[in-house]
Amino acid sequence: MANNLQELLDEHGNTVELLRNSQLGTYIYPVVPTEFSNWRREQKAWRNSAVLFDQTHHMVNFFVKGPDALKLLSDTGINSFANFPVGTAKQFVPTASNGGVIGDGILFHEAEGEFVYVGRAPGANWLQFHAETGGYDVEWKYDDRSPSRPYGQAVHRDYYRFQIQGPNAWAIIEKLNGGTLEKVKFFHMGELQIAGEQVRTLRHGMAGAPGLELWGPYESHGKIREAILEAGQEFGIEPCGSRAYSSNTLESGWIPSPLPAIYSSEAERAYREWLPVTSYEAINAIDGSFVSDDIEDYYLNPWELGYGSFVKFDHDFIGRDALEKIDPETQRRKVTLAWNDEDLGKILTTVLDRESEGYQFFDLPNANYGSSNFDKVIDADGKTVGLSLFTGVTANEKRGLSLATVDRDLPIGAEVRVVWGEPDGGTKKTTVEPHKQIEVRAIVSPVPYAETARTEYQGGWRSTGKL
Repeated sequence: MANNLQELLDEHGNTVELLRNSQLGTYIYPVVPTEFSNWRREQKAWRNSAVLFDQTHHMVNFFVKGPDALKLLSDTGINSFANFPVGTAKQFVPTASNGGVIGDGILFHEAEGEFVYVGRAPGANWLQFHAETGGYDVEWKYDDRSPSRPYGQAVHRDYYRFQIQGPNAWAIIEKLNGGTLEKVKFFHMGELQIAGEQVRTLRHGMAGAPGLELWGPYESHGKIREAILEAGQEFGIEPCGSRAYSSNTLESGWIPSPLPAIYSSEAERAYREWLPVTSYEAINAIDGSFVSDDIEDYYLNPWELGYGSFVKFDHDFIGRDALEKIDPETQRRKVTLAWNDEDLGKILTTVLDRESEGYQFFDLPNANYGSSNFDKVIDADGKTVGLSLFTGVTANEKRGLSLATVDRDLPIGAEVRVVWGEPDGGTKKTTVEPHKQIEVRAIVSPVPYAETARTEYQGGWRSTGKL
């Protein structure tokens, strides 16, 4: 019986087959109710009024401090750390030795020599492994995400974490503050008094307009939440459930779940031997119409995900040698694909098809049925020209959209086809039932798709849509 990821891979023999047939089930955003009103109303709130995102439960907090904390981060991140003062944050992107992205998250510099990584498990696991084995003089703590299915058991986190977003967000924030509040620079931290408690803040803009991320001790979760909703009532604030939450990225343009590029390179063998068989990397589910026998065909480099501007060769880091050999001008680029209404309608009504096996179920508003999603994007000749990586529907645009990485020479406005559904009737994933594939027409469109995010959001991976 396998004791770690490497043994599991050796035992199974085919990494792609193992992950494509994972029995993980639906990827769950835990604890937060699925809907407070309904997912359409909650989506519209981040565009038209204000929304309260509760991010307390679905991300890992990895705390690291000590004399070598910054060196650990610099050695594992493609980002430059030449200027990272206390009281700021940055999006942290680590890569494997092959240059493939491990994942990403937000890195907070909370105090001198003290940092917190907040994001999905792959980035936190990578940091913990290197903190433990790399000879760094650091202390660390892994505050895991809440259980996907707690079954009524008590849940505890170190922090609560909220975001107030939308065009009315700042009015709510200033009401909570009791007066005018300076809009600090993007990804800079501040403080706020809410219900008599000191709350730490980060200037953010997840929904395309100025807003704040707020955090503090978990014990104050309910008190702070109630105060925010009470202050925001006159401004139309809506609490956002877990069902609508992840679909925000369809409008803002962030691809949240690349496959960690750690399954093949010899340099990552020790890491695979360190990862347990219960780790995210071991039970991760690949879905979609793109199928290759080579797991490395599922790896994505920073340019393909829109992180090219983060790559700085002013320091040594894992993956640097591989990235230096890549010509950015030849890499696929991130776009939004706007799905054809008629074709999407055929998929959405397939549950009423009583004559055939129908198409793979398209859930709303987030249609992904695995942890890492890979649907083929093809041209008129059937040639694969990209990968569709995150799919769903937005009530704000009233469209089916997917985030994709496509060949650089595909212009905005070009028509392509997304192959929806898996070949040969589908895999053995619990989220899949026998089905047939369908080619969905789609138009190559800017990223972010939402005009407000393109024109108002801070630069970086959610740039102005200039492709």
